Amino acid sequence: MTGPHPAVAACRVAVRDALGDLELGTRVWVACSGGPDSLALAAAVAFVARKQGLFAGAIIVDHGLQPDSAVVAERAAHEVRRAGIHTVHVERVTVGRAGGMEAAAREARYAALEARMDAEGGLDPLLVTGHTMDDQAETVLLALARGSGARALSGIPSRRGRIVRPFLTVRRKDTLAACQALDLDPWHDPTNVTEDGPRRSALRTKVMPSLVEVLGPGVVSGLARSAALLQADADELDRQARSAMTVPSSAARSDEWRCDMLAALPDAIRTRMLKMLAENKGAGPLTATHVSALDSLVMQWKGQGAISLPGGYEARREYGRLVISHPDHKERPQ
Repeated sequence: MTGPHPAVAACRVAVRDALGDLELGTRVWVACSGGPDSLALAAAVAFVARKQGLFAGAIIVDHGLQPDSAVVAERAAHEVRRAGIHTVHVERVTVGRAGGMEAAAREARYAALEARMDAEGGLDPLLVTGHTMDDQAETVLLALARGSGARALSGIPSRRGRIVRPFLTVRRKDTLAACQALDLDPWHDPTNVTEDGPRRSALRTKVMPSLVEVLGPGVVSGLARSAALLQADADELDRQARSAMTVPSSAARSDEWRCDMLAALPDAIRTRMLKMLAENKGAGPLTATHVSALDSLVMQWKGQGAISLPGGYEARREYGRLVISHPDHKERPQ
């Protein structure tokens, strides 16, 4: 008796490794677009859930951005049921414009996914997404092009909160092969291959094939491996920055920090700490430019005035201290 197709087996192993320590009855929701990655994930989750006594469901988000989006969503629901998941919810959302179409769609999508999970309840529910090793490699390249730091270069985390990404060790070609082996009919997003599609589409169809041609087929796994290594480093640096924030007597109040103490910290710790301090106050999200400006107040003080931060906040240096506050609620140091 022969086993499953190698691609099907690879998908199942990835899901089993990611979900192997869950308690009996845990709800696992698949975020499914109907594409090859999420459809292969749905099939793998259905298989592992039966073996491990988990509850498997799927949530499909209809962004309403294309004329036939409702048809695509219903087709995805049909294929998910064929893949073995019978509890399927289709959520229709309205996508705003803040931050660009991609960012707005992502925000609306995850809000709908989280809302449905909360509404259904259950034992420590998890959301699994179909991000693959190829997605990871593309994310690293986009971060490199922006001149990002270690956190962004560490790519997509395998787990963050309730979101788990089992397929970061699986190639996109394997998810497609798994769908073919299981006789599933995935939807192929036309924006992934069009010239005027998202920037990631051009990266996927033009840049990555060229890199593979020049550097060899190992470039995708190499980029993903670098992301994993950087993720461990970034996690440790963030931990040290959080620890530095708890040092007694480093601040007179929660919005004031002694610049001499900040200046004594290593660059990698201090800049992370500055970002955390500002975002904890409510400013953010901060870009590298904002963090650099904050650092200049500490390390290159020449009498410059306050700098503006997102959310209407500002940072300034007063009496040797870094103060982060909202202009409407300024207080003078005691």
